[in-house]
Amino acid sequence: MFNLFVFIKKIENHYIYTPKTSAKLFFIIMSARVPKNIIRWSLRFCCQRFPRKQLNFLNTGYFSTHPVRLWCSKQNQKCLSSSLACSERFYSQNRNHNEGMDEINNVEQSFPTDETTSTQRPIISPFWNHLERCRSPSDVLDLTCMYSPTNHQVSNCLTHMWSSTKKMSDEQRCYELQLMFEHPEFDKLLQRAMKSVQFMRNDDITYALLSLVKLGVPQRSYVVQTFLRACQEKLNDFDEKNLSILASCLKQMDGPNVDALKEGMRLVVKISLPGIKNVVALQTMMHLLGKDSPKDLKQKLERKALSMSDQFSLPNSQHMIFTLAAMGFYSKPLLSVCSKIIAENLHNIPFTRLYQVLLSFKELLYRDPHLLTEISEYVASTLDIWTNKQLVLFLSVFEDLVFCPSALMEAYAGKVMENPNALTLKDLLCVLKVYSSFNYDLQHRRQHFLDSLSDALGSYLPNMPGMQLLKAVYCLCLLNHFPSVLLEHLLDSHVLEQLETAKFPKGRDRMLQMVDLCLRLDCPPLPQPLTVPSSVLGNPSPNRPLVNPRLSRSLQRLLAGQTDTEFQETVVVENFYFVDGVITKPLPNQSCETETSSCAEEQSSPAGSNQRIAVIYAPNSSFCYDTSHPRGHLAVQIRHLQILGYSPVLVTEQDLQLVSDGELLDVLRRRIFPEHASETCMKTEDLGS
Repeated sequence: MFNLFVFIKKIENHYIYTPKTSAKLFFIIMSARVPKNIIRWSLRFCCQRFPRKQLNFLNTGYFSTHPVRLWCSKQNQKCLSSSLACSERFYSQNRNHNEGMDEINNVEQSFPTDETTSTQRPIISPFWNHLERCRSPSDVLDLTCMYSPTNHQVSNCLTHMWSSTKKMSDEQRCYELQLMFEHPEFDKLLQRAMKSVQFMRNDDITYALLSLVKLGVPQRSYVVQTFLRACQEKLNDFDEKNLSILASCLKQMDGPNVDALKEGMRLVVKISLPGIKNVVALQTMMHLLGKDSPKDLKQKLERKALSMSDQFSLPNSQHMIFTLAAMGFYSKPLLSVCSKIIAENLHNIPFTRLYQVLLSFKELLYRDPHLLTEISEYVASTLDIWTNKQLVLFLSVFEDLVFCPSALMEAYAGKVMENPNALTLKDLLCVLKVYSSFNYDLQHRRQHFLDSLSDALGSYLPNMPGMQLLKAVYCLCLLNHFPSVLLEHLLDSHVLEQLETAKFPKGRDRMLQMVDLCLRLDCPPLPQPLTVPSSVLGNPSPNRPLVNPRLSRSLQRLLAGQTDTEFQETVVVENFYFVDGVITKPLPNQSCETETSSCAEEQSSPAGSNQRIAVIYAPNSSFCYDTSHPRGHLAVQIRHLQILGYSPVLVTEQDLQLVSDGELLDVLRRRIFPEHASETCMKTEDLGS
């Protein structure tokens, strides 16, 4: 009996599975008086351990006796999938599998389960203590040489191998993964995992699959496809935790088989949705379902999330916004709930998360004025804890949202004026772009701020590419600032020749035309007159967009009875600015109290006794969000039209959408003929008295 146990232990420890060892074991059994249960166990051991060759589960197309290795040259891990066959034979949507898998499944029918082996092991196994002390995947593989892991322990080994690499640097992780793939026990562990998957618990399967993918095992390998098939077969039995883990795994995978499993998950989630009680699990599944989910399923998920909104923590609120962006689903109720929680806890959010929230808002085209104002004021009040790079990124994403962060822009301007040389060239260009886009006026600090930016740009001038110089001068011209050093360098013949090879000629021509127009109309005080050569201006004719038909009809109705007025549609001013309509009328007899008419009085009309009104249709994007403050190109157009003697009248997108035809007519009458409105008011007052 002693010889039997010694021999079996030797076989188990050293994996000596040959016909000779099998025959010797059979001889010992038959020559000794051994209980029947030991005989049955030994015969089953021989049956399982032999007659199959060791399989390599990193090979997709066939069984191989040669292990696949992961080679890492120059400390960069090469992709395994490029050397693998494209066929996926053990997991498919139509459930036709390879005959080799059927052979494996037949052998697995006699494989002992955890319940069987657990009765034969001590209650406290030293395996767990050793596993906790492993610090790398290779340590875990060395441990599997000393202990034969059970089905549950196989999953724990894979999970520990993955978790041990998460805290490593990229270079160390690459090296450790190379050692793992070259380790002689790695293929044996995957072989064991493939045999054990049928007897694993659901959470063991999902954790093992996630670990395999994270460790870089090719997605089309036998072992990964086997685990995918097991997930498909047990999908109906998965609880929300298992579904969440599987969702995290499938986010990083692709292929037709993965798509089939995702579709199955959509059906399961739709059925099991009422029973989900964990916010994180719900968000993970929402993220997995993605943009391709049916609209009705997205709405069900929205209702479920709203019913759990009282459980939202600060991380839940952030992740919900990220998830909605990943789904491409604009849910104003959910976004409002999350925005409120974030606004109350801004001091607990690091830069990366806060920046990602703003990026998600940009993707969803969602703006909460209260939250955006709170973020602006919070960043402005804690300016010293942020780096220049972080502050510039904040400004840039606010510009993408078309929301002017006044508090931040005021505070950041002071920081720039204190030390403008701390900004890189890229930072300077971004700051100029943001301030010119918002048409932001620092009032008494404006000149100092713009001079500081111009001086900082001058330090980069010798090595500044021509296109970047053009962008900088263009933004400064929008801000009505004309530094002579930068302008002279831009208009140098060598720089203009360099600009001819720019990648985006239309954008280059448009910026040069704007610079030329600003030099001619704004008439800046320069040491010497500067103009842009006509040879580099390109075709100055602007695009002629169609006049809004509703605006056109309303203007014609308004002017139908006006015999002393002249109306002209689609006018191009200075061969650059498009104006929807120009109305020429006699100057009013009395001064007008409106802002538009007062601006007009300050300008001299070239028509002498006539006043020219330029009616401009301005979409919402031409204004800072939630304000009537014009930005960018529209602000410069208004400035130049006033210089040319026009009285600009803006008709916004909101004016056309939210009012009836009669109300729109009244709005236009008040803006174009303010003197009539004043007369009407005076008559009303006289009647009242």
